[in-house]
Amino acid sequence: MADASKVSFQTASTANLPQINKEDDSTTTLNNQSDTDSFLVLFDEGDPANPKNWSVTKKWYLTLAAGLLVLNATFSSSAPSILVPTFIEEFQISQEVGTLPISLFVCGYCVGPLLWAPLSEQYGRRPIFIISFFIYMCFQIGCALSQNIASMLIFRFLGGTFAAAPLANSGALISDIWDANQRGTALAVFTVAPFAGPGIGPVVSGYLVLAGISWRWLFWILTIFASLAGVCWLQIVFTMPETYSPVLLAKKAKEIRKRTGDERYHAAIELQNTTFSQRLEVILGRPFKILFTEPMMTVITLYMSFVYGCIYLLFEAYPVVFTEGHNLNAGVSGLVFLPLPIGAFLAVVTYIIFFNPSYERKAQECKPNPVPPEFRLKVAMVSAPFLVVSFFWFAWTSFPSISIWAPMLSGGLLGWSICLIFLALINYIIDAYLAVAASALAIATVVRSLFGAGFPLFAAQMYDRLGPEWASSLLGFIALIMTPIPFVLSKYGPILRFKSKYAPSGPLPSSSPA
Repeated sequence: MADASKVSFQTASTANLPQINKEDDSTTTLNNQSDTDSFLVLFDEGDPANPKNWSVTKKWYLTLAAGLLVLNATFSSSAPSILVPTFIEEFQISQEVGTLPISLFVCGYCVGPLLWAPLSEQYGRRPIFIISFFIYMCFQIGCALSQNIASMLIFRFLGGTFAAAPLANSGALISDIWDANQRGTALAVFTVAPFAGPGIGPVVSGYLVLAGISWRWLFWILTIFASLAGVCWLQIVFTMPETYSPVLLAKKAKEIRKRTGDERYHAAIELQNTTFSQRLEVILGRPFKILFTEPMMTVITLYMSFVYGCIYLLFEAYPVVFTEGHNLNAGVSGLVFLPLPIGAFLAVVTYIIFFNPSYERKAQECKPNPVPPEFRLKVAMVSAPFLVVSFFWFAWTSFPSISIWAPMLSGGLLGWSICLIFLALINYIIDAYLAVAASALAIATVVRSLFGAGFPLFAAQMYDRLGPEWASSLLGFIALIMTPIPFVLSKYGPILRFKSKYAPSGPLPSSSPA
């Protein structure tokens, strides 16, 4: 054991702190202290307390556990989609109000990340997961017991707010435990969950309608799934440890102080003598600062939000094409969503077989430096044109006279391209904004959730007025306009990162690294 007055913890740095950015003078002071302060607690090389040093088995367990939490939340978001006509008939409400059980749940995704992600950077991932998921479980039960549309809508919104915690923080958890070379594969497997949930939800509600069972049983099933959420909550409590390095280092410093009796030992996060108002500004203000002051985040968020909104738009578009156009019953209408998660699964296979080996080769070339984040964009550069193709494919095969398999299979290409685009952009955000990854992912989640909540509200009217062919073509044209975004970022990303206040960057390269 090292001498108590000269304990050495070598591998971590204060760059892990969420406060690190070029505009904060106090952070510069903190960095200088880390270079000279012999009582600053860092990780030892190979320290088992460092999440990056945990076993591969443990890392994969946590990755799959985080994916299960997201699957749970996104399944609940789309489950009532086939029941909209039932809500309209029972409560005598309009089409727009009948769509609100979906939209308001997704609206909760707009509020939750503003709290859960920055709070996780202040207090750690684990307590945020435990508290938020338990309350989410309770609101699922509340929906099952709702006696009117108003109470159901309130519980749906609140449930979505607390369900947003895994959406906001699971990606950050993965960045906590995997290094850049391994994170791509882990994130690829994890990315299936956000697409599998919305694809499975309509299947369950569709067959409930077909069986003539009361709509209330959907929420009892969601309550049963909430009991699964309860299992997930117990899983969090008993099997998911803290993964955020600054919080782990604070815990380690506390243990050293207790063991040595020397109060001079401290972690970098403990040096942050901030007032409540300053901390509140960090918690609520930093995500918006990142969005509005970082051109990279602005365009990435816009692209991801459009793509995400289109997923929830399909919950209104598919019934127009398949239920009305092809006269499918509610059960089979739910099945037409399955190509979306199947396409997402194939996207993961594509990434693991083709794209990840390319990244690993690039990592060997760049050693000892990290791979430039722009290299991640190659995945989006390949998949973005296929997103355009999928919309036009769906548009011009949606005639009732054409086999149902033609528009249905377009959903596979749609799910494949969307999953790869998300995978590329999320990896890019994590690599570019490593120190504030949770806040960056949170604001991206907030904005895309606004799109996800808003798109279903006008989808039915758009498809009724323009017709399925031109309505889907409009989406294809918008996707075409956005296709150059990863190409432009690939070229100009290094310059933007060099000027960024939040994205760590070295000197500008002589040529584009992507």
